[in-house]
Amino acid sequence: MSVPAHTRIQERAQATGPAVEPNADELDFELIELLFFAYRDFVGDPDLILARYEFGRAHHRVLHFVNRRPGLTIAELLDILRITKQSLNRVLKELIETGFVEQRAGDVDRRQRLLFPTPKGEELAMSLARMQHRRIDRAIAGAGASGREVARRFLAAMVGPVDGSEGR
Repeated sequence: MSVPAHTRIQERAQATGPAVEPNADELDFELIELLFFAYRDFVGDPDLILARYEFGRAHHRVLHFVNRRPGLTIAELLDILRITKQSLNRVLKELIETGFVEQRAGDVDRRQRLLFPTPKGEELAMSLARMQHRRIDRAIAGAGASGREVARRFLAAMVGPVDGSEGR
């Protein structure tokens, strides 16, 4: 029986001994593929729960940030997610209609739409976050005391500039 590619790459990455650094002109396909597999599994666990509600990853992202920042405006959410207003409106409409998010007028500017999780929305968002937190904790457990901070710095460095110019 053949061993899946992601298993072989993961086993090589977890092997003891110094990592082989690619030359400056070589692409590090192993790291690229590990990121693909890590993302797949990081979002794959929540995908199973979201499917019960007929929600997708866009619903998850919206619910996550609304839960983390109650009172977030639609404009702020658009800036965070970098998606079109049309895409956000479709997802937000479904989250509001199913009782996971509520929309309120702003106190100062009544035209402003502020987003809040409902208790049901907060419960789902926290359930998904706990699931992802457990995966992160398992991955960092073997990295030693500084593992979490190294991972945090690495991921922060992977996030592109706000204007999206890097990586194009």
